[in-house]
Amino acid sequence: MQPLYTNVRVNNEIELCEISDPDCKQLIEKALLQKRISYCLRWPKPPFFGFSRKKNVCIICVNSHVKEEAEAIVRTICDETGYEARFLMRKTQADYL
Repeated sequence: MQPLYTNVRVNNEIELCEISDPDCKQLIEKALLQKRISYCLRWPKPPFFGFSRKKNVCIICVNSHVKEEAEAIVRTICDETGYEARFLMRKTQADYL
């Protein structure tokens, strides 16, 4: 007898895009919530030594099953408003500690 959760896939989120404008971030968040797509925000840590040119950069992560729909939403918002988003489309690194 196998446990109920053996076929469930976990830890399958991807880093969808990188955004530096807070207004664009709010628009994308509202659009994802309207389409009922769950997401999480990652704020990269600045380097301990050195200077980082990327300030206020936010990475939006979504589940890999909805990446096409989420990508279409972000592209539509960026095309309509003129904001820039850098698409990453890579698996997230699990740093839990």
